[in-house]
Amino acid sequence: MNLKIDSKLKDICPNTCIGSIEARIKVSESNNELLELIDVECKKIEEKYETKDVSSIQNINDSRFAYKSIGKDPSRYRLSSEALYRRVCKGDGLYKINNIVDINNLISLKSAYSVGTYDLDKIVGTITFTVGGEGESYKGIGKGSVNIENLPVFMDEEGKFGSTTSDSTKAMINDNTVSILMNIISFNGDSELNSYIDKAEELLLNYANAIIVEKKIVY
Repeated sequence: MNLKIDSKLKDICPNTCIGSIEARIKVSESNNELLELIDVECKKIEEKYETKDVSSIQNINDSRFAYKSIGKDPSRYRLSSEALYRRVCKGDGLYKINNIVDINNLISLKSAYSVGTYDLDKIVGTITFTVGGEGESYKGIGKGSVNIENLPVFMDEEGKFGSTTSDSTKAMINDNTVSILMNIISFNGDSELNSYIDKAEELLLNYANAIIVEKKIVY
């Protein structure tokens, strides 16, 4: 796994870093224990925050500032972390997809960072975290075309495939996925990333029969 942050993004948002885990996993339905962990986290958030408070949560607020610095309106193109928090604060809970996607979302709730998990077998070559170019878009998961111009995005040798707002269908997790890359994306430094990487590792080991290939922070 070769992951780097493009200077095009780093020059604008110098505190950008990514907590990254590569793992071999088994995709399945989430068991009751994992679902209970998610429900407990949702209840904590629902009790602590109202919807109007979400954008001022530190890690979300700092990520919104990064969007503004790049030239993307964070109120129109919401961070995936902010969208999850808003859904929970409204009492809607989370969609349950599979154990990998559910762990991804649980880490996002715990950290208030956007988290993206990708099928490594569908990715070609080096992965670069960069900024979407003028007029660029891709087909989002569960939605139509996503405008990724001026959006922080992941790309491989074939093109853009993921962002901190909405991922494309290219490297989405499905029942046949066996190798993943989970990225916890921070725009405000690395002070909290190691703890969230460790939590993600614990969840993957406990609920996805994971074999951890590599853990690191990318700057």
